Amino acid sequence: MTTTSKTDPADVPATAIDIRGLHKSFGDLKVLRGVDFTIRPGELVCVIGPSGSGKSTLLRCANLLEQPTAGTVFVAGTDITDPDADIDQVRRHIGMVFQQFNLFAHLNVLENLTIAQRRVLGRSKEEAAQVARENLARVGLSDKERSYPAKLSGGQQQRVAIARALSMGPQLMLFDEPTSALDPELVGDVLAVMRSLADEGMTMLVVTHEMGFAREVADRVVFMDDGVIVEEGTPDEVLGSPRHPRTRAFLARVLAPAGGTTADDSAGTA
Repeated sequence: MTTTSKTDPADVPATAIDIRGLHKSFGDLKVLRGVDFTIRPGELVCVIGPSGSGKSTLLRCANLLEQPTAGTVFVAGTDITDPDADIDQVRRHIGMVFQQFNLFAHLNVLENLTIAQRRVLGRSKEEAAQVARENLARVGLSDKERSYPAKLSGGQQQRVAIARALSMGPQLMLFDEPTSALDPELVGDVLAVMRSLADEGMTMLVVTHEMGFAREVADRVVFMDDGVIVEEGTPDEVLGSPRHPRTRAFLARVLAPAGGTTADDSAGTA
C-alpha cells in the first residue's frame, strides 16, 4: 500500500500545466494554432476531438516530446520551453502512457517496471522491485510479474505500462488514447485503473475517444478541432449541452446509436 504525505499548500504550484500561445507546425502543416490551456493540480482533463485536430500533439508538447514552434509550456511552474530548463528533471515527475504499450519484449513485467527506476532514479534492485510490486497491485496484475509481454493480452500490457509510469512516482500523468489499440472487451479494465487514479487525486491529462469515461470521471472536457480549443467546460456542459456547432456535429457522429464511436475519432495520431 502506498501512502501519501501531506504537502504544505504553499509548496503546491497553482497550475500543473500552463500552456500559452502554443503553435506547432510540421513543415507547412499547422497542427496547433495558438492554444492556451491550464490544468490545476489534482484535476483530470479529457481532450476530445476528431482525428487530426491536434490532440496528441498538444499532449506531446506538454512534456516536450514535440518542440513547439512558438509559445510557452509551464509544468509545475517551470518553463520547459526555456533552453536552459532541465527537461530531464521535469520529466521525472511526468508519467506518459501511449497508444502502443512500448514494453521491452525481452524483459519480464517486473524487469520492465524496475529498469527505469534503477537507471534514472538510482534505486536499488530491492527498492525498485518493492515499488514495482506495489504498482502492479494497483493495476490488478500482481500475479503477472514474471510474465513476458508476449504472454499478456493488450489490456494487460497497457495496465503494465500504467504501472511502469506510476513506479517513477509522477505528479502528473499524460494518457494518449490509452484504449485505442485495444479490443473492445479489454477497454474496461484499463479505464477502471484510470478511474482509481482519479479517485486518488492524480493530476491527469487524457486524450480519449471514450465519451462515457470523459462524462463520468473528468473534471473538465476540452474539445479541439483544426488545431484550436473550440469549447471547454464540465462534462455536462460540453457533452450534455455543447454550445458550439462544431462540438455538436462531432458529438452527433461519435455518439450515434447505430455506429457508436466512429473511425473519425478513434484512428487519430495528431
